[in-house]
Amino acid sequence: MREFIVEADGGSRGNPGPAGYGAVVSDAATGETLAEVAEYLGVATNNVAEYRGLLAGLRAARDLDPEAVVRVRMDSKLVVEQMSGRWKIKHPDMKPLAAEAARIFPRERVTYEWIPRERNKHADRLANEAMDAGARGEQWSASASTADLDTPAARPVRPAVPEPEGPPGDAAAGAARARAALAEGAARNRATAARAQTPAAPDAGHDSPAGAAVPASDTDATSEAGQAGPGPTSEAGKGDEDADLTSEAGQVGSRLTSEAGQVGSGRTSEAGQVGSGRTSEADKADADVRAAEAVATPRSGWGPADMGPPATFVLLRHGETPLTPQKRFSGSGGSDPSLSDAGREQAERVAAALARRGTVQAVVASPLARTRETARIVAARLGLDVQIEEGLRETDFGAWEGLTFGEVRERHPEDLSAWLSAPDAEPTGGGESFAATAARVAATRDKLIAAHAGRTVLLVTHVTPIKTLVRLALGAPPEALFRMELSAASLSAIAYYRDGNASVRLFNETSHLR
Repeated sequence: MREFIVEADGGSRGNPGPAGYGAVVSDAATGETLAEVAEYLGVATNNVAEYRGLLAGLRAARDLDPEAVVRVRMDSKLVVEQMSGRWKIKHPDMKPLAAEAARIFPRERVTYEWIPRERNKHADRLANEAMDAGARGEQWSASASTADLDTPAARPVRPAVPEPEGPPGDAAAGAARARAALAEGAARNRATAARAQTPAAPDAGHDSPAGAAVPASDTDATSEAGQAGPGPTSEAGKGDEDADLTSEAGQVGSRLTSEAGQVGSGRTSEAGQVGSGRTSEADKADADVRAAEAVATPRSGWGPADMGPPATFVLLRHGETPLTPQKRFSGSGGSDPSLSDAGREQAERVAAALARRGTVQAVVASPLARTRETARIVAARLGLDVQIEEGLRETDFGAWEGLTFGEVRERHPEDLSAWLSAPDAEPTGGGESFAATAARVAATRDKLIAAHAGRTVLLVTHVTPIKTLVRLALGAPPEALFRMELSAASLSAIAYYRDGNASVRLFNETSHLR
């Protein structure tokens, strides 16, 4: 089942005044823009324009796939709360609009999420384009739109970046990219300063007085040896660390968090900082219990109290295999190696840590040998059975299976270049693209959330599925996959709430291995 994200906005320059809406539909797995719609409405209020934008976005999603699951994101708290059923709809102009929106898709296949205005810029620009067209006596034209933030015209010109001279994580090439990123940052700062001196065009307004318009949409990464380069937000940071996404041991690239860091939608763990240097068994056990409580039962954040406990996925990357130290591609289409002695020791250590925490209620594993073996060791310690889930397998790397990054670059340079730059590019020999992997993982996630609502489940899987789950939970673009490091036998965790929101509670935690 496909999953779409609908972002919608509407505004009125006067409230009521000249009004318009904009909506964009994107693929939840890849982030690709699939449809844009906008319209000038004449004189209307902000709220009516927002509802009209919602209707247009849902209809566009239905036209693409009437069986899809839809996540609506808007910066209108009113529309989000009313359509979620938490606020009553009292205004007579909005009741029929809300009722019509509820009929476009079955209620169980649509969730609503409030986002800040700055995250709704694409739909906001569409709404402003529609109002600008109306002021000229025209209707909005898709062919003339420049609202898509990812259009080539909107992208900054990046400084030339040297090609990597070594495998992912090569320090010399990474340093060159870091210098390029610094140069890009300086250029961006100069451009921002120049724009600040230029009067901005009016934006779609919210509750603005007549004749005025208010804008309609309001980590540093730690570099380690072999991981030189910019942090996760630098667009110039891709390149020599890119293949860390796939190499079973080549996990180089920027850390998104500390070893026990908490990332996610503004939530901070009260006891998530495990591995703080204490060495006694009692202290370790105490830290494990408090960390487990923070991951499995979040006590802070914005979630309403009536949603009940989330489905929490504890994500365990399998232990090392003989290919891991050699930094070779090892997906689902290769030799399917078992754990090495070091990998089995890692599995025993993580099993002991999870047993001390005592929160895991089920174990689900990828069908590959290294994940099944890791899961068996952990499940035996926890007294649980192992369920096999095909959707958790690693990406198929085609003809690259068993090769190092350098060997792939020598033998298939053009295919590798395409693969590093586009999520829908496949490895040589008909492997699986990251876009296809993301679609598979998203479908598996939804199935497991439905099957384990309110429970804490251990998913024993691989680099790409774990990074994909984290990326989707954060709403990050596909290139975010190249900004994460994931160690063998590391733990991450994501909580999934009943309103469709997700919170990344833990990432790449390895204190149990020390």
